Amino acid sequence: MAKIFKRVLLAVLALVAIAAFGIAVPRPLWHDEPALAEHSHRILVLSNPIHTDIAIPVDDDLMARFGFLRAAGLDLDNPNLRYLVFGWGGRSFYTETPTWADLKVEPVLKSFTLDQSVIHAELAGAIPENAPAVTVLSIDDGGLERLKQFVLDSLAQADSGPVSLPGSNYGENDAFFEARGYFNPLMGCNTWTAAGLRQAGLTSGLWTALPWMLRLSLSLHNARDRFAASLSSTE
Repeated sequence: MAKIFKRVLLAVLALVAIAAFGIAVPRPLWHDEPALAEHSHRILVLSNPIHTDIAIPVDDDLMARFGFLRAAGLDLDNPNLRYLVFGWGGRSFYTETPTWADLKVEPVLKSFTLDQSVIHAELAGAIPENAPAVTVLSIDDGGLERLKQFVLDSLAQADSGPVSLPGSNYGENDAFFEARGYFNPLMGCNTWTAAGLRQAGLTSGLWTALPWMLRLSLSLHNARDRFAASLSSTE
C-alpha cells in the first residue's frame, strides 16, 4: 500500500510540475510589447471547464473573409450579430457533445487518442465582458489581421473553399467545418486558442492544456493594459 501511495504521489507531483512549467515558461520567450495606443481592438476568450473559444468582433473585413459561413446556413446579416466565435477540437467529442448531458463514452475515449479536428463557428450577440468566463484582450491592427488569418488557415480547404459538416451543428447559429491537423490530449483545443492569441501578439505559457492554465499564463506574461476587464483566476 505504501508503494502504491508513493507512486500516486509522485505522479501527482509530476503533473503539478509539468503544469507549472507550461504556465511559467513564456511562449515566445521574447516579445516586443506594442505601445498602449496601438491596442485598439478588443477580442474575447470564452471559457468553460475544459474548452476555450475566441470571439472576434464583427466588421466589414471579417464579414467579407468569412462570407462562406452563409453557405453553411449562418445568418451573417442578423442585426444583433456582434461576434464570430471560433473554437478548434476533436471531431468526435466536439460534434457529439453539445451539452454535458450528451456525454458519451466513445467520443471521450477517442479524445485520448487521435481524432480528426474540426473548427466550430458560432454567431453571437452582445457578450457581457465582466462575466467570469470571459477574458477581454486588447490587440493592435496587425494582431487582428494575423488572428483572422490564423483561423482561416486552420480550416481544411477543398476546391470550393472550407468544408462544412452538415447536420453536426448544435442549432441555427453555429456550424462545424473540417480543420487542419489532429486533436490529441497534448495538443488540444486550448493550445489552439493559445496559438491564435500568440498570432494576435500576445504571450501565452509554453503549454496550456486547460483553460485555467491558459488564462493564468496570459495574466502572468502580458502587460496589464492588455486586459480590458479583470481576469478571474479559475473557470
